[in-house]
Amino acid sequence: MVVSDGGISRRQVLKAGGGVAVTAAGYGPLTTARAFAAAAGAARPAASSREVLALDQGWRFFEGDIPFPEILGQDESYDNAKAGKAWGAAAPSFDDSDWADVRLPHDFVSFQPIEADANRAQGYRRRGIAWYRTALRFDPADQGRHIELQIDGIATHATIWFNGTVVDRNWSGYNGITIDLTPFAAFGDDLNTLAIRVDAHAMEGWWYEGGGLYRPVRIVKRDPVHIITDGVYAHPVPQGDGWVLPVEVTVYNSGKTTAAMMVISTLEDAEGRVVASGQAPVSVPALEQGMARLDLTVASPRLWSVETPTLYRVQTRLMAGDRCVDAVTTTCGFRTTRFDKDKGFFLNGRPLKIKGVCVHQDHAGVGTAIPDALWDYRIRRLKELGCNAIRCTHNAPSAVVLDLCDRYGLLVMDENRQFNPSPDTLAQLEWMVRRDRNHPSVILWSVFNEEPMQGSAAGYEMVRRMAHAVKALDCTRPVTAAMNGGLFTPVNVSQAVDVVGFNYQQDKYDAFHAAHPDVPLISSEDTSAFSTRGAYVTDKDSRTIAGYDDPVKDWNTHRAAWKAIATRDFIAGGFVWTGFDYHGEPSPWGWPSNSSFYGIMDLCGFAKAAFHIHQAQWVTDRPVLALVPHWNWAGREGQPIKVMACANMEEVELFLNGRSQGRQAVDPYEMNHWMVPYSPGRLEAVGYAGGKVTARALVETTGPAVALRLTPDRDRLRGDGLDATPVMVEAIDAQGRPVPLAQDMVTFTIEGGDIIGLGNGDPNSAAPEKGDRRALFNGLAQVIVQTRAGSRGALTLTATAPGLKSARARVAIERAAAPAEQATAPSDLILDTWYAAPLVATAAEALAYRNADMTAWDDFGTRWAHDPQTADGYTLCSVRFTPQAKVGRQGGRLAFLSLVGACDVYEGGRLLGRKTETAPGPLTVALAPGAGVRRLDVLFRTPAGAEFGFSRNVAVRQA
Repeated sequence: MVVSDGGISRRQVLKAGGGVAVTAAGYGPLTTARAFAAAAGAARPAASSREVLALDQGWRFFEGDIPFPEILGQDESYDNAKAGKAWGAAAPSFDDSDWADVRLPHDFVSFQPIEADANRAQGYRRRGIAWYRTALRFDPADQGRHIELQIDGIATHATIWFNGTVVDRNWSGYNGITIDLTPFAAFGDDLNTLAIRVDAHAMEGWWYEGGGLYRPVRIVKRDPVHIITDGVYAHPVPQGDGWVLPVEVTVYNSGKTTAAMMVISTLEDAEGRVVASGQAPVSVPALEQGMARLDLTVASPRLWSVETPTLYRVQTRLMAGDRCVDAVTTTCGFRTTRFDKDKGFFLNGRPLKIKGVCVHQDHAGVGTAIPDALWDYRIRRLKELGCNAIRCTHNAPSAVVLDLCDRYGLLVMDENRQFNPSPDTLAQLEWMVRRDRNHPSVILWSVFNEEPMQGSAAGYEMVRRMAHAVKALDCTRPVTAAMNGGLFTPVNVSQAVDVVGFNYQQDKYDAFHAAHPDVPLISSEDTSAFSTRGAYVTDKDSRTIAGYDDPVKDWNTHRAAWKAIATRDFIAGGFVWTGFDYHGEPSPWGWPSNSSFYGIMDLCGFAKAAFHIHQAQWVTDRPVLALVPHWNWAGREGQPIKVMACANMEEVELFLNGRSQGRQAVDPYEMNHWMVPYSPGRLEAVGYAGGKVTARALVETTGPAVALRLTPDRDRLRGDGLDATPVMVEAIDAQGRPVPLAQDMVTFTIEGGDIIGLGNGDPNSAAPEKGDRRALFNGLAQVIVQTRAGSRGALTLTATAPGLKSARARVAIERAAAPAEQATAPSDLILDTWYAAPLVATAAEALAYRNADMTAWDDFGTRWAHDPQTADGYTLCSVRFTPQAKVGRQGGRLAFLSLVGACDVYEGGRLLGRKTETAPGPLTVALAPGAGVRRLDVLFRTPAGAEFGFSRNVAVRQA
């Protein structure tokens, strides 16, 4: 690497103090992450040749493996050793015409049935092997550009072929993949085959992980001299009375000569005003990288915080004289963080207790293939909860998660998946840090979760090396590890991290702090309390767990876990296991339970009682008052029902049908409880602060369900084919009140959009999460709908159920351009091995060879014309082929991309087409339907000394 020292190094700057921040997305109102990026693109300071093209359409999918043929012959063995000569489903010529058409992101495991003999940890869904294929078309104008394939995530192990050559193998389902396709690419009429074999048998976790191309894929086209992926590191740091933004820009040169460039970076505030600007030169030899460094000074920026997450935009341009050859927009946030051994966590110099949750990356109905807009819904639900932090468990998250945390104001513990400092897995950790180090939301790097070697010298050495790799890329944030043991052994992991993470060791907080008073501490994982949404009686036979937050198996509770943190200043905060239920790991029971019971919210994001408990504990800027449970207890009249009020004021009083059941001082940790003899009617809680009523909460006995109600999370969507929203489904009584015990089966129809998933939060349901039917569970279900590209007007969802009035929801659709797409096409069958008959004097003699055995003739390929003949005459060139299945049924086209010489094209006795010019040129003819082996014959007029044949590929194409 060549470095242009245009500024002081980041490590030098950070000796003066620690701040942090920056993201890798755009800036603007959020609907989806791509819309966010588009908003950023509109503000770019100068146009560049960079194109970012979505590659989410045009994919063919096959579920199952396709064994490679056994290589036995001499010629096959020779070919097998050559680039571009992949076999089986990896070969460019492979027939995928009958494969299913799918759109990314795609989690093929989410389509699998839930079966009792499948893996419990994976939610009783089978994983297995699958193949994805597509064919890309690059414009001739793309020649000379740098072309990169970016895959944000494949679950799990993957082999990737491009034009028949292995271009990468990947060993994790959570890291991004970037592949330089430039040396392998073909342009113009030639297609480029991309084939990916995914082995999801391989598991990295003990939870539902999904399978396939479940995160976005794109093609990025750039100038040969360009800023590399994740190549801008712009991270504000306090210096003296102001701030400095050191900017490091890594440039790669895929050209043929050394490039002398200028890097210009401009900092803009939220209103687009230029705050600072600077530049630095960089010289990059051919096929090498160079780095430019420069510093931007800012006197008094607005700070990023969880309450006011102010972001700035960093515009970085790579200039060749007056020409902008590349441009990248990132965002940054000005903020300082500090973990103190006695007082916990500080944000911008002020103490802040971390009120966090752990989050897996799956959702009801869609598995791990979560649209950006659905992530937006999930993050907003966490903010409503009063949460101010998430822990990405136990893997690097999708990039959109961090973008959203930046913009909504959530702190992030960014966690590595594989505990291993060997080269492959260390590269995964380094990728995560390099991608995520600009985000102001990220405050901790976590290198593992609950590893058996955590209390050993070997574990210590492993973490020491991993922490060193992290700090080589980012020395502004501390490194932690989530430990559930080994804290007091002579040599252990706690001695190799900056902040010690405790998993479920509340009883050791005080002892460890006393033994190690100089070490900052955080609860990296706690609680793991079981509950079923909407259930308030524990029943092992029905696999339901009461939602009162009472301990199961003498385990912890939400209330006790938070109390242990809130009452100790030296504990920086904690992360509850978990924010949402998730597929898989169905503790405490197995079948038919197939999702977890741990969530503060269920799989759909519907609140459990734990949601109200944490709101009462965490929310301080508004009154919180909620009542648990519902008040529909027919058959239990006169029997005591446990009632819990979750409140954050001073006092709370409970009334049943207007009669006080007692007024209590609010208990901020345990909540408030009454035992109330059941009588149908109205149960109301009144909250007081300073002697005045500040909040009311009400539950009522409802009548029977008479109708359905649909409530979309958003009332307006973008018609870009990406935007999506969850729709809540309820059964209501004659007064419009939700019926909390309703279990009706509901059928859905949709116009103007698509249903991409269904759920109801029932951890014991084996019903499909795809399709058009879903039962309510304790009164609720969810439908996830998505727009279609180019749509406008409205999306209309209709719900029907026997005996209930139907419901209809209309969501307006705004016209919005779909993101720019990489051009794809059905796969071609390339006819690249032809046979030339002996030269003859007349056309009739040559045509007589059409029924002859061609295998003894001269064989030749299609990339270079055949050697000239020594005398005038005619030469018949022939090939046998089996068309793709779809061509065999429907017919297709035969495309000669460049025929050299005048010729006639025959199949059997039928003339398909004629080329009269002798100069090289294209010819396309129609192919009739017909299955099985077929033969093509091309009769060339071959003057002595003149080349003939094919100078480019011959392709059989689907109609």
